[in-house]
Amino acid sequence: MATATCTHLDHIHDVTPSAQGCEDCLKTGDSWVSLRLCTECGHVGCCDSSKNKHATAHYHATSHPIIQAFKSEQDWRWCYVDQTYV
Repeated sequence: MATATCTHLDHIHDVTPSAQGCEDCLKTGDSWVSLRLCTECGHVGCCDSSKNKHATAHYHATSHPIIQAFKSEQDWRWCYVDQTYV
C-alpha cells in the first residue's frame, strides 16, 4: 500500500499569524473549537470542528494548501490538496 506524500512543501513558510484567534470569528464575535494557521500567508482560522470552518474556507478562497495546528500542544501539518499529513 502506497503512502500519500505531499507535493506542496514549498508552500511552508515562516509566517506571522494574522490574529491570536480565528481572524474571521473575531470580526463577528463568534467562537471556535481549535485554530489552524495557513503556512503560506499566516491566516488564522477555526478548524472543521468549529461551526464556521474558516480555515477550510480560507483554503477554498486562496488555494493555499497547507495548514498547521495553532496555539495547541499538537504538532502537525495537513495538506488539503494531497489529503495527507505533512
